[in-house]
Amino acid sequence: MSTDLARREGSAAVLVHATSLILGRACEPFGTTVDGAVLLLGGSGSGKSDVALRLIAIGAQLLSDDQTALFVDSGRLSAQAPPSLYGRMEIRGVGIVTMQAARSAPVMLAVILDRATGIPRLPDPLRYTPPEALGAVQGPPLLYLSPFEASTPAKIAAAAAGLVQSTFVAGLVSPSSGPFF
Repeated sequence: MSTDLARREGSAAVLVHATSLILGRACEPFGTTVDGAVLLLGGSGSGKSDVALRLIAIGAQLLSDDQTALFVDSGRLSAQAPPSLYGRMEIRGVGIVTMQAARSAPVMLAVILDRATGIPRLPDPLRYTPPEALGAVQGPPLLYLSPFEASTPAKIAAAAAGLVQSTFVAGLVSPSSGPFF
């Protein structure tokens, strides 16, 4: 479900059920830092905050927990927290905590977290489809991952680093498509 909301600059934004982070230093083991954002998508209880917490523990920075405002900036899909959620994260079994958070970032990767999905060993290249209200902006590459596998945060960091460094030979993006970010 999406809700329109206004950004500080006055352009339209759309609220989506997603947790978002800037990956930053979480990608260092894969040869780079990444200034782009990842959208973690899934229903209530799907593991969005759990995966986000594990990414933060290895160097990512929170943008928004559970609800993310998507908007178009310079022709790119971007993300930020709604003002009421900025710098707050619900950690199941702990409570709602405040933490340092980023303001906004271009979205470079989307991940649908689904426990029931049989994850293909070598996925077909897919793209996230942004809400129609944002116009014809191109969505980022899309992965389906299991949220509670220990390697899920590393898979996300490796995918983002591969996108930035154009090192994919097959899978998430086609080598012929060139760098995304």
